[in-house]
Amino acid sequence: MTLSSSVAAADASVPGLLPRRVAWELLQAVAAGAYADVALERALRQNPMSGADRGLVMELAYGAIRQRQWLDAWLDRLGKVPACKQPPVLRWLLHLGLYQILRMQRIPAAAAVNTTVELAKTGKLARLAPVVNGILRAALRARDAGMVLSEPEDTAARLAQSESLPLWLVEQLLVWRGEVGAELFARASNQVPTLDLRINRRRTSRENVRLALEAIGVESTPIESCPDGLLVTGSAGDLSQWPGYQQGHWCVQDRSAQLVAPLLEPQPGERILDACAAPGGKATHLVELMGGSGEVWAVDRSAGRLKRLADNAARLGGDCLNALVADATNLLAVKPSWRGSFQRILVDAPCSGLGTLARHADARWRVTPLQVEGLVILQSKLLEGLLPLLSSGGRLVYATCTIHPAENFDQIEAFLGRHPELSLSQEQQLWPDPEHGGDGFYSAVLDLS
Repeated sequence: MTLSSSVAAADASVPGLLPRRVAWELLQAVAAGAYADVALERALRQNPMSGADRGLVMELAYGAIRQRQWLDAWLDRLGKVPACKQPPVLRWLLHLGLYQILRMQRIPAAAAVNTTVELAKTGKLARLAPVVNGILRAALRARDAGMVLSEPEDTAARLAQSESLPLWLVEQLLVWRGEVGAELFARASNQVPTLDLRINRRRTSRENVRLALEAIGVESTPIESCPDGLLVTGSAGDLSQWPGYQQGHWCVQDRSAQLVAPLLEPQPGERILDACAAPGGKATHLVELMGGSGEVWAVDRSAGRLKRLADNAARLGGDCLNALVADATNLLAVKPSWRGSFQRILVDAPCSGLGTLARHADARWRVTPLQVEGLVILQSKLLEGLLPLLSSGGRLVYATCTIHPAENFDQIEAFLGRHPELSLSQEQQLWPDPEHGGDGFYSAVLDLS
């Protein structure tokens, strides 16, 4: 983003305007198809800001993206033009202002209104600045009067509005889990995700990392379900400056994801394949579990994503980790000598990511039922393409970060039906937990006779 001189001057003269402008542009970028995390990283790189302002950008952008449907409902109530008919650039600006007024108690009302109106004036919406001012002040009056949105009578529509989820997903959740379970999922999807670390047992211990973080004022506590997991409960900041990061003592990995690699029960000296491996969290975990002895092949079709894997492996110590750019659905054609040569195979399959909505603010609006159907086909191709690489008596673990049965239970049931030589020894669906944290993950452990 290159700011004009007038815009840059406005940002410099009005406190808090720059982070709000960056957040507004992020909303526009995501609505146009950009991934929120990629757009955020690019925006922060192009706009140097203090740590507090960087945090404000993330809170505003991710919060407004998550609450898109709920904010639209408020626009429909407060404005003369329905949200869906608003010019997109105006709609996202109003979302930015409404989110501050209705969701962020720490933002003074005057700051929320004045900065949003100023953005309209300096962002080529000058003629609509009075509209922005009017709607935001109406929102203030509604908030102060204790006004709430009227609730639809239909359960699915009510939950979709109140928890800002796509109607199709809520309808499915009610079938899968009932009303109570659907509400728990929705609540977890709107929480700020936990910051979980995985300790590199080859280089240090969980307690050593906890004490090192405590020394710089960062509080953490062990994660009971993960032997190498540590939950950061205190302040955050630039993680790369924390003790032990450069030395590869730990990496960031959600607690649910930390449970996947151990399911393979990797043994020192074995040959293991991690298909769809980038950015490498589970591949490096396998290396650590094997004590660095053996051979781990990390395969991914994206050379750029494998570069990230290589960087992570270099920091964490991936001395027995090898990378290959290839399509895992057709790996045997590329490496015919690999037939039956792996004792363990991890299929960390591409999926809808519906278990990670808290972590990926835009995912709820990006995923559609049609996309899920396409992913189911791809997952099936991966399983069929990789099975011939598994040695007799070997183990294959299929994992996704979604909660959709078609990608999980149904997928594995169909796969087992086609391959009676496989037995299912373990299967688990983890749901996002609003109380204890963790993404939604599915895993199935298959053993070959």
